[in-house]
Amino acid sequence: MIEPTVTMRPQERVGRAPARRPVRPREAVRFPVLAVVFVCAACGLVYELELVALSSYLIGDSVTQASVVLSVMVFAMGLGSLLAKRLRCRAAVGFGLVEAALALVGGCSAMVLYAAFAWFGESRYVVVAFSLAIGVLIGAEIPLLMSLIQRTGGRGAPGEQDDAAGTVADLFAADYVGALVGGLAFPFLLLPWLGQLTGALVTGAVNAVAGGGLVLWVFRRDLTARSRALLLAVNLGVLAVLATATVLVDDFEQAARRAVYGEHVRVAVHTDLQEVVVTGGPEGPPDLFLDGRLRVSGEDEYRYHEALVHPAMNGPHARVLVVGGGDGMAAREVLRHPGVRSVTVVELDPGVVRLARTDPALARLNGRAFRDPRVRVVHEDAFHWLRGAADRVRERYDVVISDLPDPGITPSTKLYSEEFYGLVARVLDRSGRFAVHAGSVTDRPHTYWTVDSTLRAAGFATRPYSASGRTPGFAAGPDRADRAAGTGPGPCDWGFLLAVPGDRPPVLGLDPDGPRPRSLDADALAADARRAERTRSAQAPPSSTLVHPRYGD
Repeated sequence: MIEPTVTMRPQERVGRAPARRPVRPREAVRFPVLAVVFVCAACGLVYELELVALSSYLIGDSVTQASVVLSVMVFAMGLGSLLAKRLRCRAAVGFGLVEAALALVGGCSAMVLYAAFAWFGESRYVVVAFSLAIGVLIGAEIPLLMSLIQRTGGRGAPGEQDDAAGTVADLFAADYVGALVGGLAFPFLLLPWLGQLTGALVTGAVNAVAGGGLVLWVFRRDLTARSRALLLAVNLGVLAVLATATVLVDDFEQAARRAVYGEHVRVAVHTDLQEVVVTGGPEGPPDLFLDGRLRVSGEDEYRYHEALVHPAMNGPHARVLVVGGGDGMAAREVLRHPGVRSVTVVELDPGVVRLARTDPALARLNGRAFRDPRVRVVHEDAFHWLRGAADRVRERYDVVISDLPDPGITPSTKLYSEEFYGLVARVLDRSGRFAVHAGSVTDRPHTYWTVDSTLRAAGFATRPYSASGRTPGFAAGPDRADRAAGTGPGPCDWGFLLAVPGDRPPVLGLDPDGPRPRSLDADALAADARRAERTRSAQAPPSSTLVHPRYGD
């Protein structure tokens, strides 16, 4: 008779007790793992948004910078997932080291990026390098966590495949929710409360504590004594670096600001929208920078503002609208003309107007225009304000002045669109005139003539002209790397377009009853118009619209 075969467990065959699992059962670690995934995902998105915001500020063209950062980072995340396969055999120590590296690289990324721009004048390659490094480290997180979780339960248990699928779903849910929280925390909490540099450093510290704490606490049984000591030393070192950088961040920012703007920084403030810096000695004229771009040069700003305003004032000018112009210089030129009854300035950033009104040097330069009772300031997006202005204004404006940054700067693009010019036409009198700053005629002729084509598509007839100056970068392009590198002053030009409703181009001249400009006369205007016309190409570029902006073509 054959005896029935009795199947024994391997432990019973050798007479040993069941082996202890390396960590606690799967359900016991699920919550702390999901919590850390949530925190790490939030930190990862903060790093990503910080790179986009800072590169857009330093380099310009936010669409391009966002595209570069996002595409490189997504590619790097896939690369990091593949590279994580090599760490699966030591998943616990691998995850701990990955999180420590991510905290250090992501936390210091803003300071290194700003330093590269301030002292070397170039930050494009640094942006790509950080996007690649951060993406690789983020991509390695989930595969390593999956390897750790799979080791917490026995093999072959009923419903194991369903449980694995549920674990994956939980991990990705925590990851996506954490990304949502990080994406909302960056603009509403970190940026206004801590700023870009300190915000990135604090985020790195949170990342290091979360990642290191998970491994050293929950998965400590998967670590050898040497691995635990290594991870503890690495995380303490990362936290020490981030804490030291946080203590020194104010001194660093001041040194970097001096490297960018020079030694004579008089005022440096962060409004809700941008960085505003005023430079200049106690006796000399001030320079005004908005987000690092020179907007007002005290030495020759009158050349720009006289050319922008005075040709448009040759005719009725009782009611004037200034779009932009929060520095008050355009309003100053308007108020010099007799017969002006009201001036409406639509400026998005109230911090710029506040500084132009209260800073002694700026107020002296703009002739204290904002104290004139005829001047009314509206703090609103010009596009949105104009959409309802046609129904609000009792009288149409005789003159509209568009004193905006260069159209090549992405945030300004919609204010150089056909739709925006159509809104201007609704509030402009039939005999009114519309003056537009359109960028450099000689350096960026395509952009300049695209503005001309867009005005014509919106129903305006135009007259091109320009003005000359000697201040590099003044309203003439989004990249300030040349100034940061210390190049000396040289000739530049500002291009303008005088537009009127209808098909007949306006007459380019000066108000015979108005003030005499320091830099303009009839002969100079005629010569400036001929100079601008010589840059016109045989084929006009297409107009720019909201859905198809052409200024980056």
